[in-house]
Amino acid sequence: MKCAFMFPGQGSQFVGMGKDLAENFTAAKDVFMEVNEALSQDLFKLMCEGPESDLMLTTNAQPALMAHSMAVVRVLEKEFGIKLKDKAAYVAGHSLGEYSAACAAGVFSLADTARLLRIRGDAMQKAVPVGLGGMAAVMGVSFKDVEALAEACSEGGYVCVAANDNADGQVVLSGHIQAIEKAVEIASEFGARRCIKLPVSAPFHSPLMAPAAKAMEEALGKVEAHRAQIPLIANVLATPIEDEKEIIKHLVEQVTGSVRWRESVIFMRENNVTDAIELGAGKVLSNIVKRSEKDINSFAVGTPAEIEELAKNL
Repeated sequence: MKCAFMFPGQGSQFVGMGKDLAENFTAAKDVFMEVNEALSQDLFKLMCEGPESDLMLTTNAQPALMAHSMAVVRVLEKEFGIKLKDKAAYVAGHSLGEYSAACAAGVFSLADTARLLRIRGDAMQKAVPVGLGGMAAVMGVSFKDVEALAEACSEGGYVCVAANDNADGQVVLSGHIQAIEKAVEIASEFGARRCIKLPVSAPFHSPLMAPAAKAMEEALGKVEAHRAQIPLIANVLATPIEDEKEIIKHLVEQVTGSVRWRESVIFMRENNVTDAIELGAGKVLSNIVKRSEKDINSFAVGTPAEIEELAKNL
């Protein structure tokens, strides 16, 4: 059994997240209280009770998802005696999930990771005024064809890039809203089965996020960082790195760069990963791996029962 642990990105949050973990495990409750303290906010109350509109805000969703993932990690370590560094060949996270992966690998402390994600969420939201940017999911066509579509929509000074290469036939575009709307209109001409605008408030992972990249460079430059105890497959490289300076550099690049998730999963398969286990909220990443890589056993672990099951099998 060669494991990679994966950490979900934005969109997997839901009202009630983490509540069952806190009720069943002291280690989980401790994580949520530590994150509350780091942010001077009762984020855990928001995670448990909502309102959903507040939890969906980038500034809250990012640290909430990390807290849920790290609660699972701490429960495995403290309640079941399972240390990720002894079991994992790699860690990887989708977008903000890369910060969860870095925290799980010992690069940043939990409190620093929460504060970094609060800064990241705020900076990404402020980088582009609401209404000027957007994102769209393109289905049923290759990454190369989506790149051609993005180029066709980038005329007249508008930015349009392939932001998330999630899987074969599932790529997300990001950029100026005019370019995104054009992509929705003409995607079928490039062979796309569907192209739908996403309900997001900013053009994440595009050059328009440059002000947020600058904010993260500044924030990451001030934080204490350590060499990763588990190789971290970086979003912008789709290959693993361990040096903390490299990890920080690529986390800055990730704000404006593409999330190369499809290639990250290919890397796992080519390096004999047998099990890709998603830790935290939702099942988005494990479902992508299930669909795209039949040779990898992939599943999600986010509830007390799932944690107990995983602990028995690791």
